[in-house]
Amino acid sequence: MYGPQLIQAFHEFKAIWDPRWRMNPGKVVDPFAIVSNLRVGPDYQPPEVTAHFSYPEDGGSFTRATLRCVGVGTCRRRSSESGVMCPSYMATLEERHSTRGRARLLFEMLRGDPITDRWQSGAVEEALDLCLACKGCKSDCPVNVDMATYKAEFRAHHYRGRLRPRAAYSMGLIHEWSRLAAMVPAVSNAVFRAPGVSALVKWAAGIAQERAMPSYAGESFVQWFRSRRHSPGSKRVVLWPDTFNNYFRPATAIAATRVLETLGFAVTIPGRPLCCGRPLYDWGMLDRAKRGWRAIMDSLARDIDEGTFVVGLEPACVSAFRDELIGLYPNDPRAKQLAQQTLLFSEFVARCAPDAPLPHIDRRALVQIHCHHHAVIKPGAEQEVLDRLHLDYEIMRSGCCGMAGAFGFEAGKYAVSMKAAERVLLPRLREALPGTLVLANGFSCREQIEQGAGRRTLHIAELIANAWPSAA
Repeated sequence: MYGPQLIQAFHEFKAIWDPRWRMNPGKVVDPFAIVSNLRVGPDYQPPEVTAHFSYPEDGGSFTRATLRCVGVGTCRRRSSESGVMCPSYMATLEERHSTRGRARLLFEMLRGDPITDRWQSGAVEEALDLCLACKGCKSDCPVNVDMATYKAEFRAHHYRGRLRPRAAYSMGLIHEWSRLAAMVPAVSNAVFRAPGVSALVKWAAGIAQERAMPSYAGESFVQWFRSRRHSPGSKRVVLWPDTFNNYFRPATAIAATRVLETLGFAVTIPGRPLCCGRPLYDWGMLDRAKRGWRAIMDSLARDIDEGTFVVGLEPACVSAFRDELIGLYPNDPRAKQLAQQTLLFSEFVARCAPDAPLPHIDRRALVQIHCHHHAVIKPGAEQEVLDRLHLDYEIMRSGCCGMAGAFGFEAGKYAVSMKAAERVLLPRLREALPGTLVLANGFSCREQIEQGAGRRTLHIAELIANAWPSAA
């Protein structure tokens, strides 16, 4: 801009007033070399690791994925700001608990400086432990850092051949425990509520003493479904009986069944107990998760081939079909097809019954959008269906509810969980009029709201079924 003569004049002028070159060194008149002070340079040669996920946006390289963050710092939102990313940073205001801080630690881990113990690093584990795996950064970060996936990848390596914390085996394997508990639900519920015994069980399971454990239903959704007379329908659809709505909140799946049948669909469910593995990712149990996906693809082989839609009720499960399944099986055509055929309940209604008359619901409602719904699925179809119901609704600008699956149930994380909830969500619910409906599709969101604000929640399927006499 200035030419060599004027730059020389700048140089001489600066030398008069700053003879020791201590003010803003290395800029303008005597700049650092263009290849100096680089984040990565010719000496940066980190190891390529054998990863579980495919990282297609980063050339199939986890190492390159750790370079994705460029330090913009959008994740460093204050508690007064709206948005999903990054709930743990908004609670602690610690850089290492921001998406940027965690990405930096992973970069330093693979570089080997200053973190020298690589996958065994306690510093990286500590930072990732408070990541809620909300996936907010996957959509809200300007360069789409996917910390939930990086966390699962790290923990798969970090805990290889080592025992995980107790919560990993209690809540990470909740699908298996729930299958057993559902055989004697009354006994299971009594154990979690008996004075003394409840505290001991929570301690053994790594669950926060402040939390009330959700109750197992007397009859699971699958039990109800298989004992009923099916209504005929013109087109077959698979309703996915996720762990949470099957064992804890079967009324949601029952309502969805009745609404879908009222819309003219023939509802079926998988012929065996299956799980998308959502609770496994947080603890890096990826080998087990991959085995689960193989079982799912084998069991749904006919539906995949025929293009049958799979309808999910739990946003975290649907996002697993659309995200983790492809990440773990990038070259399997069945995985890609199944991901395309899996829709959240509201997506299915919007896409496959766009002209069907829905009930007119003249009520006021507050809506909590699940983090994975926001980040992976997107809430457009949900809003479309709510508009068709003529509902007077407000989508709360609350971001993550703070429960985030098992996160808010874990011992030692209750305070962070509640701080995230108290930022916007719970105060907004407490100030709402008593007759206001509260809609939340995510199981974790519903638990956080009901335990934290004492407000009853409804899934959108329940909302429609309750207002539609033919589906009741």
